[in-house]
Amino acid sequence: MPYYGFYGFDMYYLVLVIPCVILAFWAQAKVKSTFNRYEQVLNVRGISGAQAAEAVLRQNGVTGVRIEWVAGKLNDHFDPRTNTIRLSSAVYSSTSVASVGVAAHEAGHAVQYAVGYFPIRLRAAIIPVTQFGSAAAFPLIILGLFMNSGIMIDIGILAFGLSTVFQLVTLPVELNASRRALAAIEEGGLLMPDEYPMAKKTLTAAAMTYVAALAVSLAQLLRLVLLFGGRGRDDR
Repeated sequence: MPYYGFYGFDMYYLVLVIPCVILAFWAQAKVKSTFNRYEQVLNVRGISGAQAAEAVLRQNGVTGVRIEWVAGKLNDHFDPRTNTIRLSSAVYSSTSVASVGVAAHEAGHAVQYAVGYFPIRLRAAIIPVTQFGSAAAFPLIILGLFMNSGIMIDIGILAFGLSTVFQLVTLPVELNASRRALAAIEEGGLLMPDEYPMAKKTLTAAAMTYVAALAVSLAQLLRLVLLFGGRGRDDR
């Protein structure tokens, strides 16, 4: 029964998606616990998150980027529309090792845009399409079921695939930003040798959240293909 997953016990969801969801929850918990741990370790040089971001930009010859404070925790980000790095209250003025790592990572994104790093440009370009695909996928699949239209179901699966493409492109973007951040921290001497591994662990934990997000998206896409794939061809 090809659509059994929508009406009863969904073995594909249990076997494919649930393990990846568990991985995602673990990754989120890991990044929070790692940040909280190294948030307690103040770096010897007394460099704040904002100063670390400025240092990374300066080392890479990037100018014209604003660094702003924003309320919250672990909601740090770079906004390419306004060329602004927004650092959370837990990072902006904090001199913790974790804050230096996070701030340097966000500065790494600013550097990516400044040097024309292709994956981040690609990600920015496909955001509107992937947002539409993510929103339209399941309505299209459900509508296809009601209308008994395999073609519409296949279009829905393809639409969901767009969100998977976004996750696929995001992963190298995030890994590269962390690589740039760690290189700048080490080369610029922002942290002492014994502090550097702590910043690296913080960024590695953060990277796992993107690995998990991609895994969930791929598992869900595979589930949809196994449940409904080929229905359009069967109808012709």
